[in-house]
Amino acid sequence: MRRARKAKILATLGPASSTTEKIEELFRAGADAFRLNFSHGTHADHKRRYDNIRAVEHKMGRPISIVADLQGPKLRIGEFAHGKITLATGAKLRLDLDPTAGDDKRVCLPHPEIFAAIQVGTDLLLDDGKVRLTVESHGADWAETRVVVGGPLSNHKGLNLPNVTLAISPLTDKDRSDLNFALSLGVDWVALSFVQRPEDVEEAKVLIGGRAWVMSKLEKPAAFERLNRIIELSDAVMVARGDLGVECPPETVPILQKRVTNACRAAGTPVVIATQMLESMIHSPVPTRAEASDVATAIFDGADAVMLSAETASGSYPVEAVTFMNRIIESVESADNYRDMRDGSRPVPDKTTRDAICEAAQQVAHTMSVAAIVTFTSSGSTTLRVARQRPEVPVLCITNAVLVARQLALVWGAHSVVAEDVHSFGEMVTVAIETTQQEGFARWKDLIVIAAGVPFGKSGTTNILRVAVVEET
Repeated sequence: MRRARKAKILATLGPASSTTEKIEELFRAGADAFRLNFSHGTHADHKRRYDNIRAVEHKMGRPISIVADLQGPKLRIGEFAHGKITLATGAKLRLDLDPTAGDDKRVCLPHPEIFAAIQVGTDLLLDDGKVRLTVESHGADWAETRVVVGGPLSNHKGLNLPNVTLAISPLTDKDRSDLNFALSLGVDWVALSFVQRPEDVEEAKVLIGGRAWVMSKLEKPAAFERLNRIIELSDAVMVARGDLGVECPPETVPILQKRVTNACRAAGTPVVIATQMLESMIHSPVPTRAEASDVATAIFDGADAVMLSAETASGSYPVEAVTFMNRIIESVESADNYRDMRDGSRPVPDKTTRDAICEAAQQVAHTMSVAAIVTFTSSGSTTLRVARQRPEVPVLCITNAVLVARQLALVWGAHSVVAEDVHSFGEMVTVAIETTQQEGFARWKDLIVIAAGVPFGKSGTTNILRVAVVEET
């Protein structure tokens, strides 16, 4: 089973989409990967979904990528004596560490790290930005604020601090427990929330120890101060537009999205665009024209994948949402201006043998009108570098590692097949020809391009480019 498009779809599972039958429907409709959102549900819920995904994977005979999305730190205020208050614009509100129930004059903010980081003039956003405060004075365990934008406020509402870097790990105790559980299941990706610094990514990678790839979620403005280093350390990046849109002015989010996409394309790091892509389809069987345009823009920009959140997790039309997203991607990728933009935005290859081979594979594929580019890889790096060039033909990845095949299911253009290691040039060509035929990429007398490395099976040795004719072997 092969897709007619190259950009991928990541669908979030939840109450509306957890059964084996529904997951199979979503996969058939176009979902290439599934997200387990650890902000919701129990470990038992996630294990059941994981097992159901793997059952569908076995039935369909195709690698499916599973992403464990960690919740990250959640900054929240405490409780009010009567459950809620209404703040008037211009009023004052004191924040402190006192756990006593609050009122419209003060409330607990149980996060001492916030008091250590704020300054006079720091903006504090409550309830997804509906209420805005400005710090007028502060100490080690308190802050006096002025209400800039008032409104109702109830218990445990979230707090955001635009342009403030907090001295906290992105991994809470809950996250560490969830991470260990997710890795014990065998997830392919870990999505890391609340990334502010490169050190946050390094911390997570040490804990994961190569058992999964790390996807850094960009939802904090502080992350953009060292964006290139974060991208360099990450196996993929997600533009998490929900929280990013709270902490940044909405008009800047599209600019940041393009900045991240361009930087990831240049680095060869997969990038996922997420949040509110087909938001209206939570309750509607069809998207708005603006939503269709939003998805199309992400594909035109070169995103590896686009993500559905509540649309598939809790919406009334999960399969329809995937179907529409699939149709939008196919429509964009068949447009002449898409091919022109793709061809005009290829990044310059690094001065390495691997990049020279992968760049040449794309050029040969275009010049000779080949049916597919076949990559042999043990780590996924060859496939990633070929995908970076956005070739006009499919990229068929042959790997001996099931984990790598599943991870690459989220990468632009990659169609992975698990096979035994090859040990000679002749065996390499034979396996490439047989696999392209079996997977429906090539027919008799078609040409294919093969990129691999010698010694076979050794990571990081891409140094072979071979053109082969599909014929009996």
